[in-house]
Amino acid sequence: MKFTLSWLSEHLETEAGVAEVVEAMTMAGLEVEHVDDPAARLAAFSVARIVEAVQHPNADRLRVCQVDTVDGRKEIVCGAPNARAGLTTIYAPIGTHIPGSGITLEPRAVRGVVSNGMLCSAAELETAEESDGILELDPALTVGAAAAEALGLEAVIDFEVTPNRPDWLGVVGIARDLAAAGLGRLKDPAIPPLPGAFASPIEIRLGGPEACPAFAGRLIRGLKNGPSPAWLQQRLKAIGLRPINALVDVTNLITYDRARPLHVYDAAKVAGGFIEARLGREGEEVAALDGKTYRVTPDMCVIADGSGAIGLGGVMGGAATGCSEATTEVFVESAWFDPIRTAQTGRETGIVSDAQYRFARGVDPASQVPGLELATRLILELCGGEASHVLDVGQAPSKAAPIRFDPAYVRRLAGLDISEARTWKILADLGFTRHGDTREGGTVIPPSWRQDVDGKADLVEEVARIAGYDALPAEPLPEAPRPAGGVLTPRQARMRVGRRALAAAGFQETITWSFTSHAAAILFGGGQESLVLANPISADLDCMRPSILPGLIDAVGRNARRGFPDCALFEIGPVFAGDNPADQRTAIAAVLAPHGPRRWDGAPPETLFDLKAGLLALLDELGAPVANLQLVQEGTPAWWRPGRAARLQLGAKAQIAAFGEVHPRVLKALDAPDPIYAFEIWLEAIPEPKKKAVKTKPALVLSPLMPLTRDFAFVVARDAPAGDLVRAVQSADRVLITGVRVFDVYEGPGVSDGSKSVAVEVTIQPKDKTLTDAEIDALSARIVAAAAKATGAKLRA
Repeated sequence: MKFTLSWLSEHLETEAGVAEVVEAMTMAGLEVEHVDDPAARLAAFSVARIVEAVQHPNADRLRVCQVDTVDGRKEIVCGAPNARAGLTTIYAPIGTHIPGSGITLEPRAVRGVVSNGMLCSAAELETAEESDGILELDPALTVGAAAAEALGLEAVIDFEVTPNRPDWLGVVGIARDLAAAGLGRLKDPAIPPLPGAFASPIEIRLGGPEACPAFAGRLIRGLKNGPSPAWLQQRLKAIGLRPINALVDVTNLITYDRARPLHVYDAAKVAGGFIEARLGREGEEVAALDGKTYRVTPDMCVIADGSGAIGLGGVMGGAATGCSEATTEVFVESAWFDPIRTAQTGRETGIVSDAQYRFARGVDPASQVPGLELATRLILELCGGEASHVLDVGQAPSKAAPIRFDPAYVRRLAGLDISEARTWKILADLGFTRHGDTREGGTVIPPSWRQDVDGKADLVEEVARIAGYDALPAEPLPEAPRPAGGVLTPRQARMRVGRRALAAAGFQETITWSFTSHAAAILFGGGQESLVLANPISADLDCMRPSILPGLIDAVGRNARRGFPDCALFEIGPVFAGDNPADQRTAIAAVLAPHGPRRWDGAPPETLFDLKAGLLALLDELGAPVANLQLVQEGTPAWWRPGRAARLQLGAKAQIAAFGEVHPRVLKALDAPDPIYAFEIWLEAIPEPKKKAVKTKPALVLSPLMPLTRDFAFVVARDAPAGDLVRAVQSADRVLITGVRVFDVYEGPGVSDGSKSVAVEVTIQPKDKTLTDAEIDALSARIVAAAAKATGAKLRA
């Protein structure tokens, strides 16, 4: 948002200069980004007058000028075609940097004549894009006067407007805050109504009150459009706007002056005798003022007449009803458009106009008629004509709800020790009204332009902001003792461990959206109505994700379509089972797409078992009781491929993780290559380790005794999980047995129908002494007994 000091002075009675205004804005919370001060930028330039201009003796296109300057009379060589005696222009002395050309003046001879300075054009001072000669100024100007003052250039202040303060998008809003901060007195911004002379022949209709609940307008006839006056053009140019004509310039002025966007229609081009604000219809298009044609959707607000859609409500008008110098009667629109719908229309069309920017943040709902009255006065002043009666249709949103407020709350919440009278004065200066007068305070009603204020904490913030953040007490917080277990929670620590472990395993970390498409959410067991976003940033990101896997699989698909099908990706982030805080969990998810290049040795790509091994290793790093986990295949969700997926759980309900091959149907829906293996871990489900007294652990010493291995082939039921057999064998002696690994599964001759043979290699590590044959046989017997008891396994003959 940009404005000039003279513009501000129309609403704020103050003697403050640029530096004081900037300082006050900063202390009041308005973040100043840049100040373009021509007085400082052009400090070296001043007014000069050419006394004599004669032909250069050695150049046809140069003239040697005698110039009266602030430094006395100077001889200057000039190549401008308009250099002549008596001309008042701008002079730059030796040593001056010329902003338009980037050169620094030095005393040098030009075709044998030394030039002692330079006479400047508008382009060289960067006050115009191009120029045909040096500047020609008013002869009444005094020689030596500052160039910025002579050219009527003002300092332009540019500051960042936060989304919650749309009232700062008008100079009046800035003046109001500066007046409350004590920089001056706010002038009355009220606009007295102008009575109409006739009934408007154009009717206003509201066909979509959810998009445009209120619409005011009036017709002005008998006007003469043309270029706007110099003061208006200069004001718009100062903030970077291009003057167009008086009618359009008036609406642009009010947009920046009062944060009230308006639009003018050439009334002779309005068909059907009405203007209607309604929702768009399929197949409609709008040829907009920017020269582009936009397709309308049923979610957009359009302005229509008897011919159809003629503009995008709150975004941009249409070329069909645009005003030109031939316009003699106009219909002035002052409406209130729904912020969310306006923001969505801007995103879908790519239009970020001044009107769209303001309506998307929320325009003062009480400014419709005052803005219309101001526009009427300016149009009649600049273009003449007569105005109709005002049409005001619909009802703008109601004002903010009253707030019970006690000034003592300022001290309790912000620590500011200011008087009750000062608190009430600050709120009154900002436009808040007070009702009631009790020892406990009163009721405060926020002004119509402050829809962001909805509680007493907001009122405290306003008081603290105007009183000055530098007045806040500077008291150090009490020193907090360092937690004995470190500053990270167990969940945070596990997230860090998981991130490092997966990266070390060759997985690439990704960061995807916490939302996905509604269709993808349904594929992964989500998509409840409570998780659908009311205002999504995109049509395909309209639902909170029930799982991280849709985003990872989508990333695999994008990589595959770009020639990189071999992916190993992971992400750590939140997933949502519902809209309650307890429904949010932290997941670690990874996908493996084994689509690497073909190999000469025929080695197979990674398999589901490689993923399972990595999952178990990761769970062990995370502190999960891996040895106690149960592998369950029954009841796996529909997004896993049947028979090739399972859950890891503790007991019957505590599901720690799920892994497997993603169902081809899901991959097809997400346009991803088949196969893809994946797993997902829920960190909150992993039990925290029990806190034990810290003891010094003995150093790890490798046993000097040689480990030994024994192979066992067990016959078990065909559908018996091999993992159950492994755990049973391990339980036979958890001290001596250090490893159990399946190395063969066989079905066929020699094994009865409905059964399979599972061969395991058991690693035995003696501790204190070498085991005797009898001890080894006894251990083997315990292994066979443990397997038989847990799984019904029999030793294969």
